[in-house]
Amino acid sequence: MNYFFSVHTEFFNILGYAMSYIEFFGVLFGLLAVWLSAKANIWSWPAGIVNVVLAFILYYQIQLYPDMFLQAFFFVTNIIGWWRWAHPRPGEADSRQELKVSYMKKGQLWLTITIGIAGTFILGKSASNLHHWFPVVFALPSAYPYIDSFIMVMSIVTTFYMIQKKIECWVIWIVVDIVATCLYFIKGVKFYSIEYFIFTLIASFGLWHWMKEYKSYAANGKEQPSAA
Repeated sequence: MNYFFSVHTEFFNILGYAMSYIEFFGVLFGLLAVWLSAKANIWSWPAGIVNVVLAFILYYQIQLYPDMFLQAFFFVTNIIGWWRWAHPRPGEADSRQELKVSYMKKGQLWLTITIGIAGTFILGKSASNLHHWFPVVFALPSAYPYIDSFIMVMSIVTTFYMIQKKIECWVIWIVVDIVATCLYFIKGVKFYSIEYFIFTLIASFGLWHWMKEYKSYAANGKEQPSAA
């Protein structure tokens, strides 16, 4: 099993890039999970669980520690999101008896920006000291701790909006995915970089699709969820 989970174990070689098993299957399940999310399909959550387990192991090996910790959070929220979409409250269900999409409440935008700035600074400062505090666990210093921390903080914030099916979550995902695309390319995990570039495209589709679904509630004679 260690052979499969090592980032240095080559699965195949493409254009001179050595693809590991864990990177390939991590990307595969990540793409599947995000595509299903963009389609508002509840099976995105179990696919996401497989993705985050593989990503946790990979990020540890390439010293992206905030991203590694983020996967533990994602593991829990994938379970929560799966349950939340499958158990809408009265008045929240769509035609499939799953949670409807809706817009964020007023004032949440500024709260999101504040959390993003403060969280990135605090977490980035902590990540840059992990190899000093826990040298046995983190033998090497965190790579790009503040950029990595931005990805982690904003991913956490937008995941909560994803669980509640808030349309604006896709706007935040687009920003996060663009930053992650650049970071993973620099770190040399180019297949993950390509994955996040594709995530950016899927997130754009997700934004369009969820907005279209929201409008369909009125077209079908259903009351739209309030954004107030």
